[in-house]
Amino acid sequence: MKRHLLTGAILLAIIGALGIGSIVLEKKSVVEAAAVQAPRFEVDPMWPKPLPNHWIMGSTIGVSVDDRDHVWIIHRPGSLERMETYAAAIPPAAECCSAAPPVLEFDQEGNMVGSWGGPGNGYEWPDSNHGITVDYKGNVWIGGNGRGTPAAARGPEEGGNAKQAQQTKAPAGRGGPPLYHDSMVLKFSRDGKFLMQIGKLGQSKGSNDVDNLGLPAKTMVDPKTNELYVADGYGNKRVIVFDADTGKYKRHWGAYGNKPDDTNLGPYKPDAPVAQQFRNPVHCVELSRDGMLYVCDRVNDRIQVFTTDGKFVKEVFIAKNTLGDGSAWDIAFSKDPQQKYIYLADGSNEKIYIMLRETMEILTSFGDGGRQPGQFYAVHSIATDSKGNVYTTETYRGQRVQKFVYKGLAAVTKKDQGVLWPKK
Repeated sequence: MKRHLLTGAILLAIIGALGIGSIVLEKKSVVEAAAVQAPRFEVDPMWPKPLPNHWIMGSTIGVSVDDRDHVWIIHRPGSLERMETYAAAIPPAAECCSAAPPVLEFDQEGNMVGSWGGPGNGYEWPDSNHGITVDYKGNVWIGGNGRGTPAAARGPEEGGNAKQAQQTKAPAGRGGPPLYHDSMVLKFSRDGKFLMQIGKLGQSKGSNDVDNLGLPAKTMVDPKTNELYVADGYGNKRVIVFDADTGKYKRHWGAYGNKPDDTNLGPYKPDAPVAQQFRNPVHCVELSRDGMLYVCDRVNDRIQVFTTDGKFVKEVFIAKNTLGDGSAWDIAFSKDPQQKYIYLADGSNEKIYIMLRETMEILTSFGDGGRQPGQFYAVHSIATDSKGNVYTTETYRGQRVQKFVYKGLAAVTKKDQGVLWPKK
């Protein structure tokens, strides 16, 4: 009897120990899960407010936030279809609608407070606008990826289906095809006064030309050195740096810090050896406070990181099996002093990745394909304001800008959060 009681007591003790151990392990896993935190957002379905004057936006291919937390976007008026712009017909075919000016400025409440852009005296406006940056001095920089082809022959990333796009042909190269129309970047004041042009229309001579660009996608200015970095781009395969006041050439480089090579690499294949050059487009450049330059090699599904003098540091592949338009479209940093997080726009998989900048690990993502608030159709560009809010624009037929309100840090419970609809 005593023997049976002793055996039972031992079994109960073992079971109890196992139960306590299980509880401890469960609590440990919960604590560990809670320790993985990431910024949390909700879409603001009421931002921005409707545009005045029956204006509408075309393919919206750039966003930037200035030091007043005003949100700037650039879109392509020429990408709008005939039935979207009846009011602009001669004579007008209906009351609505017409294209808004290419550059629009919004305040924090979503009111449009400024608008300008288009051809003017002293500069050559891009055939197909691409990218906008407001620098630390308040200057506005604009690139372009137009090849100077008629609207009907353009691809959708070059403002295809344009109604009133410029038809200026770039001059033909010697014995070769027409040179790229958009071989320049433009600098304006906040109110649209022209300040400087780097590069000349149709004069690009390839990825080692130090005087002209080749369909530049995006720019940024380093406030410490006043240097302009250009993701160059849809024609060239490089990063190039200029003095932001004089336009004087400083340096350039390709993937891994190599000298750029314009050899056609053919279609991207996920299982092929890693490409030693960028593919087109080199789609973004973004400089962190600690001096690391992040470059979007879009169709190669990767981000490469460099020092400011072009020394390669590291790379990360994002959704490596993504074909077509690629996965690495544009990045922005979180607004904490360390810029702990990267937000990466992926216009093929229709989501925003939230990444830990130090390790380049994807913590979570949000978004989905669709037309409702919080969904995306070719999410193209991304920016953050001083409060940590995120702004995105959509190209092709997306034609809009969206605001995602920062709600603080929260434990990561889902790798893919889907649509971030407001809780209330």
